[in-house]
Amino acid sequence: QVTLVESGGGLVQAGGSLRLSCAASGSIFSIKAMAWYRQAPGKQRELVAGIISSGQTAYGDSMKGRFTISRDGAKNTVYLQMNSLQPEDTGVYYCNADIAMSGADYYHDYWGQGTQVTVSS
Repeated sequence: QVTLVESGGGLVQAGGSLRLSCAASGSIFSIKAMAWYRQAPGKQRELVAGIISSGQTAYGDSMKGRFTISRDGAKNTVYLQMNSLQPEDTGVYYCNADIAMSGADYYHDYWGQGTQVTVSS
């Protein structure tokens, strides 16, 4: 059993910052990649940022230069530092991870329950 728990969402004014955290727990053998996605009302879920075990990162186009993803391998935790937030950044932010459980020889996709980010104008 693997669980992803997000924290750090909330209400912030435009131009402000938030830092999201996502901790993976359970019988984890290896984490290949972790990422953040978001879903705004009436829109499809989109990639915000991702990071693989080597440290290489990728960002959605509208997040480049404003958001930074980082990872603490020892804590199985991924962070998302969000700066210069705008109302269009409002949505539910979901943590995603490719995890191999102890004793397994394959990776499985896991999702957190989501954390709400609201940016007021």
